[in-house]
Amino acid sequence: MAKFLSVSGRATVAKFLDPVAAGLVRWGLSPNAVTVLGTLGVIASSVLLLARGELLWALIGITLSVCTDLLDGAMARIKGGGGRFGAMLDSTMDRIADGAVFGGLAFWLATTDRFATMAAALVCLVAAEVTSYAKARAEGLGVRCDVGVVERAERLVLVGVAALLYLFGVPYGMPVTLWLLAALSVFTVGQRLWYVKRELSRTAT
Repeated sequence: MAKFLSVSGRATVAKFLDPVAAGLVRWGLSPNAVTVLGTLGVIASSVLLLARGELLWALIGITLSVCTDLLDGAMARIKGGGGRFGAMLDSTMDRIADGAVFGGLAFWLATTDRFATMAAALVCLVAAEVTSYAKARAEGLGVRCDVGVVERAERLVLVGVAALLYLFGVPYGMPVTLWLLAALSVFTVGQRLWYVKRELSRTAT
């Protein structure tokens, strides 16, 4: 969520999150446990609510669960920094959560005969996973790859916008938003491939 929060915004959020994080640490919860619990919350909201078309409650549940991304980070800072396994676990849980969100959305769209919009959701799902894989593979090759117009925070925000447009009855709001996200997600994959190719070419000369 960092791209959406200014320095002052992050400070404001920290005022609310840090006391909660400190309390969870005192109770013996680890940042990794909070990461897993947040992912389970996203999965439950996606399967039990989003896939059934309960968009408002799904949006609330997913938003609250995704906030654990900020909470586990605050807990890690209080404990003196997260370990390498924690970083890997966080990234892995993010991929599972993304799959649950887009999978649940695609299922609901399919059951309501919105097949074109379902296709957009599936493109978003695949592109989201490939975007993350491209970054991980690039770092395995020694290239830091943080480029891209759409990352996880942007994807989740646009999915939320699509759901709200549908709930408010905006004509074509959801399909237009999801196809926009699909296009930007595919573009991001291309961005990362081009960036890594350029960086590897530089180091080879």
